[in-house]
Amino acid sequence: MIPAHSFLQEIGPTRLFKETFSHADYIPLDLSVTNKRLNAYNITDAQECQDYIDEVLREQNGKIAYGGYLEKRNLYGSADRFKGEALRNIHLGMDFWIAAGTPIYCPLAGTVHSFANNSDFGNYGPTIILHHIYKDYSFYTLYGHLSLESLEGLFVGKAIPKGTVLATLGVPEVNVGYAPHLHFQVILDVEQFNGDYPGVCAIERLPFYQNNCPNPNLMLGL
Repeated sequence: MIPAHSFLQEIGPTRLFKETFSHADYIPLDLSVTNKRLNAYNITDAQECQDYIDEVLREQNGKIAYGGYLEKRNLYGSADRFKGEALRNIHLGMDFWIAAGTPIYCPLAGTVHSFANNSDFGNYGPTIILHHIYKDYSFYTLYGHLSLESLEGLFVGKAIPKGTVLATLGVPEVNVGYAPHLHFQVILDVEQFNGDYPGVCAIERLPFYQNNCPNPNLMLGL
C-alpha cells in the first residue's frame, strides 16, 4: 500500500449498499484475462456477462459480486473508445454487480463536483463525481453506470450527507451496454475532468493512475 493513501483506511469501513447486506453477501468476481471460465462467455455482451455473474453468485450463495481493481480485462474489446495507440484494458475502480434499480448510499459526506450522462458506447452512462474533505485530505469519488433519474435535482456544490441515497443503478440500455453494476472509483486529483474521469488505462499509464486512483477497498474494507 502506498503510504499517502493510508488515510482512506481511517474512513472505513463504509458501505455503498444497504446495511442489511452482510459481509458474506459480497462475493469476489474475477473478470480478468486469466480467468479461463470466461472463455465460454462473450462478456462484452450484457446478457452473457450477467449470466456468468448469476452463475458465480448461485454457486457461492451471494447477492453482490464485486472486484476488479487493477484487473486486466477483455471486457472492453468491442468499444472503440478503449482503442488507440495503446489498448486501455486495466480497470481503475471497483465494480459491484447487482440488479438495476438498486439504491447506492453515499459512503462519506461530500458535495457534488460534477455529473453527466456519458452516453457513448462503452462509457459510464449517467455519472456522478463527489468531492470529499477528510481531515487535511481532499479527494473525489466517482459513481458510474447509474440510472438517468439519479441525475435529477443535482447541482454543483450540492451537499450529500453520508448514508443518504445518492443514486440508483441503471439498466444496460442506459448504462451503455453493460450488465447492471456500479463502477466506484477513488480519485485524488480529478484534473480538468467534469462528470467523467478515465476508469480504464493502458499499461503504459498504470504508474500514474495507480497512484492517483487508489484501491477503493481501502475505505470499504471488504
